[in-house]
This record gives sequence, structure tokens and C-alpha cells, in this order.
Amino acid sequence: MTSATWTPTRRRLADTALAALAPVCACVLALGGLAVWTATGNAGTPARIGVTDARLFLPSRGVPETAAFFRITNTGGARDRLMEVTSSDVTDGIALSTHRMTAGGAAYRRPAESLPVPADGTLDMSPHSSDVTVPAAARWETGDLVPFTLHFEHGGPVEVLAVVVRPGS
Repeated sequence: MTSATWTPTRRRLADTALAALAPVCACVLALGGLAVWTATGNAGTPARIGVTDARLFLPSRGVPETAAFFRITNTGGARDRLMEVTSSDVTDGIALSTHRMTAGGAAYRRPAESLPVPADGTLDMSPHSSDVTVPAAARWETGDLVPFTLHFEHGGPVEVLAVVVRPGS
């Protein structure tokens, strides 16, 4: 009986290369997907949202709307977005807004569908950046507490009480 020895032929090398191609492609696709996932801020710990410094400007007489401001902190490793704000004291008309400056130094507000909350960062609303536009209620007085629920894309709803303050205080 003669022993058969394996000798590399062109066909055997081609078959081996084809057999190795599928696992190599799968690894490259998986690594590419993980790289994109990480680069877009979706890797790491989920968003952990906290809301502090909730203020609602006392409405001026005869002005139909006012503004609420919140400091939203995300201690998680993934970004999130503030999608909506609701309140049991306000039936409807609450809207997210961003502020822009004109060349002449005047500010104007632009409606926003959502506001980004960076991973391991803060969305600090102010009259110079963003706010929540709220229909004014004549019954509010300085020091009142107004309940709001902030709805986030990933973090879920967060309930907070905003204190009514005079603008500029």
C-alpha cells in the first residue's frame, strides 16, 4: 500500500482560499459595524439622564408665552435626545426651541423637533441657547412650582418641578 501525500495544486489552493473567504468577510463586516456603532456614540453604557435647575420665567402681562429652562446631565456613555416636554398644568402648546442671533445682535427662536444631550455631557438650556416654550398662565406667581415631564428618546420620561422666577434672576 502506498501512502498518498498531499501536494498543493492550483485547485486545492483555490478551494482552501474560498473556504477561508466567508469567515474573513464575516469578521471584517462585524469589526466595521462595531467601529461605526462606536463612532456614532452608541457604544458604552446607556444614557443616564438627570434634570436639575428647572426654572420657568414668570410671564409678562399680555404676553401669550414664556420659557422654561432645564439643566440636563447625561452621565451615561451613549447620547440621548429630549423629544418632548409635557405638563399637567398646561394642556397643550409646549414646544422645544433653539435660539439664533441675527447679524444685528437680536435673538430669535426657532422650533426644534428634539434637543441633543451628549454622552457624558450636559444640555444647559438658557435664553442664549435653547428653551421650552410654554403658553403663559396668569395664575403663576414667583416661587410657584410647576410640574413638567421631560420625554427622552432612550432615557424615558423624567418628572421635575420648575420654580417660577422673574426673568434675569
